[in-house]
Amino acid sequence: MKKFYFLLLLLIANFAFSQVTFKPGIRAGANLSHFSDTNYYYGSSYYYLDGSYYSDSPTYDYKSKVDFYIGFLGNIRFTKFYALQPEINYSRQGSKVESNINDWNGQKLNVSYLGVQLVNKFYFKSFNVHVGPTLEFVVDKDFSLENEVDLGITAGLGYDITKNLGVEARVKKGFVSATYFGDYSTNVVFQAGLYYTFDMK
Repeated sequence: MKKFYFLLLLLIANFAFSQVTFKPGIRAGANLSHFSDTNYYYGSSYYYLDGSYYSDSPTYDYKSKVDFYIGFLGNIRFTKFYALQPEINYSRQGSKVESNINDWNGQKLNVSYLGVQLVNKFYFKSFNVHVGPTLEFVVDKDFSLENEVDLGITAGLGYDITKNLGVEARVKKGFVSATYFGDYSTNVVFQAGLYYTFDMK
């Protein structure tokens, strides 16, 4: 009987792993990003900027800015319903500033990351659900950052238009404080774009 169970287990394992496929691919699209803190107020009632004094407390609010992302992926399809998808992505993020100080108002805070994501994809026919951790490193910036590394989580949805081409929409929420301004300002990024995988022969 033990031999029978062992052979049955071996047969199931062999069948499961014989279905594993690997497809490399690319993904690209638009980012809508901002920092999480809003409506921050400085404590001082006077503020010096470019030789001028302001009697009102300076304030600013983080608003979303549009940019782009591009990356490479490797889709490891274990079963009909599940795939593990490691990714390497370049993502331009940051935020737009809305302030009662003219020199600040309308400014864009730009920061670019190179990151890795480990995405779990769950398939429901042509639809798929994405969830997984992300680790990103700053490669370019135009303002002072509190941290040069961001750790977060990604979640989203995808739809396979063909067996190789699909559309996706994701949200990434960072856990590490990004800016010196405000209390614990983290990255929040909405992504919408396309992905394409290549058949391996």
